[in-house]
Amino acid sequence: MASGKVPIKPANKATTRKPKAEKPVPAAEVGDKAPSFSLPRDGGGTVALQDFAGRKLVLYFYPRDNTPGCTLEGQQFASLAPQFAAAGITVLGISRDSIGSHEKFRAQMCFPFDLLSDGGEAICRQFDVIREKHMYGRKVLGIERSTFLLDAAGVLKREWRGVKVDGHAQQVLMAAQAL
Repeated sequence: MASGKVPIKPANKATTRKPKAEKPVPAAEVGDKAPSFSLPRDGGGTVALQDFAGRKLVLYFYPRDNTPGCTLEGQQFASLAPQFAAAGITVLGISRDSIGSHEKFRAQMCFPFDLLSDGGEAICRQFDVIREKHMYGRKVLGIERSTFLLDAAGVLKREWRGVKVDGHAQQVLMAAQAL
């Protein structure tokens, strides 16, 4: 190499391959068996779908602890907790917030139901609630407020997407009682 140039090595195929795209998990649809899950809960421990075999289950996905809409939604589910319990229906709230955030939120609001943390978004994606939103002029991915009603066999019977909070918990209760 009299010219002083360093020879260019051919690219290593192992480093130039594109990573394989992960196959998207099909979203749960009405009539399907709900996807199995196990998530950490406020107060410690985990909650799994199988824990509710033989019971109707309401899963409400909400964007963020301690925000006005999420607080109101939780308060409305909490105010109807005795009616949900009397009908044999368990209510669970799910967001991407941390367990610590859930513990403070639940204690502050005195929610009588568990809040589950899906920081990795696995269950949010199985229920297809991660959506593009516009926040302060930017596009962000976040949870679209959504609720799912499962029967005692774990089958998804009803879904509500893009939920408007006021009166929603009452609608869910009426639908659950009709199952």
